[in-house]
Amino acid sequence: MALAGIGVDMVEIARMEKTLARRPSFAKRVFSEEERAYCDRMARPAQHYAARFAAREAVLKALGTGFSRGIGVADVSVVRNEAGQPQVRLTGRAAEIAAEQGVREVALSLSYTHDVAVANAVAVTDDVRPKLEERPDPKAELRKSFREARSLIDELERVEAQE
Repeated sequence: MALAGIGVDMVEIARMEKTLARRPSFAKRVFSEEERAYCDRMARPAQHYAARFAAREAVLKALGTGFSRGIGVADVSVVRNEAGQPQVRLTGRAAEIAAEQGVREVALSLSYTHDVAVANAVAVTDDVRPKLEERPDPKAELRKSFREARSLIDELERVEAQE
């Protein structure tokens, strides 16, 4: 099993704009209702649609599958958490494959310029996710440091007393 997968994809915003204008059914076929509602209320909807399409590609690259093995465009979508950050939602075959690979989450970053939308995705497994129980307890570390310092001071005082 791979420790983690990384994927990146770019989509030209003008190309997405043309696709949306030529094929109005494209947005409904490819994007979730939640994604469409978000994109359509933005000043430049095509920019946000392009970022979400790039996200699908980047996520599937991170999973190492692309649109194969039964994965469809509706199996990957972008949602926003309470802080407004984009997050990946996997369903259907994409969710099954991610589970088979031990993927616990897919970290996602979306960005765009005037011309291009970019998405970066990292498939995170337990092998690379920081383990809370492995993090040192800061209070315990501080107590240990003070004990070692106290021990050193005691030893120095004993040596000075013997001189």
